Amino acid sequence: MTGIHDLAREVGVSTATVSRALRGLPRVSESTRERVLEAAVRLGYVPSPHAVGLASGGQTRSVAIVVPFVTRWYFAAVVHGAEQVLREQGYDLLLYNLAGDSAARHRVLRTQVLTKRVDAVLVVGLGPTAEEIAAMQRQGSPVVTLGARVEEWSSVRIDDVEASRTAMRHLLDLGHRRIAFVGGLGEDGLDFTTPTARLEGYRSSLHDAGLPLDAALELDGRFTLDGGVDCGRAVAAMDQRPTAVFCASDEMAIGLMSALREAGLRVPEDVSVVGVDDHEMARFFDLTTVRQPVHEQGRIAAQQILRSLGGADGPAEVAPEHVELATELVVRATTAAV
Repeated sequence: MTGIHDLAREVGVSTATVSRALRGLPRVSESTRERVLEAAVRLGYVPSPHAVGLASGGQTRSVAIVVPFVTRWYFAAVVHGAEQVLREQGYDLLLYNLAGDSAARHRVLRTQVLTKRVDAVLVVGLGPTAEEIAAMQRQGSPVVTLGARVEEWSSVRIDDVEASRTAMRHLLDLGHRRIAFVGGLGEDGLDFTTPTARLEGYRSSLHDAGLPLDAALELDGRFTLDGGVDCGRAVAAMDQRPTAVFCASDEMAIGLMSALREAGLRVPEDVSVVGVDDHEMARFFDLTTVRQPVHEQGRIAAQQILRSLGGADGPAEVAPEHVELATELVVRATTAAV
């Protein structure tokens, strides 16, 4: 198999020049680039990530993305946004799906599993511990967080507490006083940041409105469609049914509405429902929700990674950049006044 050194000898240039030519980077003349590309086709050269990495100062041209649950819409959309930006710049993605496994989190974030495999790491939806931050700093690769803020690293996120408060203000303004919450109460083992923040927003809104907390109205929907269905059935069976439900994700809201309607309850005449995300199916279900720019979060995080990696000369010293994107209430047909 033809290697990068064979290709460099054939063209009469260095392996670093071959690497830059194949990746479309500057500091290579057009005539040299054409000669490299022609020789690569003629010799059947397929670049090895490790060989290209050696020729480009140890870079692998790969970026790791660590997500709690890749099967969920939010994380899939974030990964898609990041992947588009990175692919355009010639980077491959290594996806680490923790799938709710705290042992997998330990293996990825607190050991040397990523060392020399990737040039940078994007951590999505997790609040790294002090031990994890120290371990990843020892690895030496740039890190960007999405959904949590770490002062040492660039980050992009929304204010999840404020997103919840926006949804709750809408329900309170409509006159609702007995409001249930559907979130992900059982996922704190991963320190998944969103459930905790959105629950905080729900509770603080009730407190500010002078309303008591009721543990019976805080339900665990697991941030899944099926979890929303289970919570909808629980709400329908309550003796003192809430007049409204705030769901911390649209997927749970859609599942909840399905179960309410199955039980013979009308939305919003009997129960108002509001979600968060503006999921691609939210418009189809006419769901009132708090919109967040999911795809754009992934794109911005990828751009932050590229800035930290610099150009052909390797990682650049850049000050951490913390971006907070705005959310927006989108009123549709699933909420109404009491």
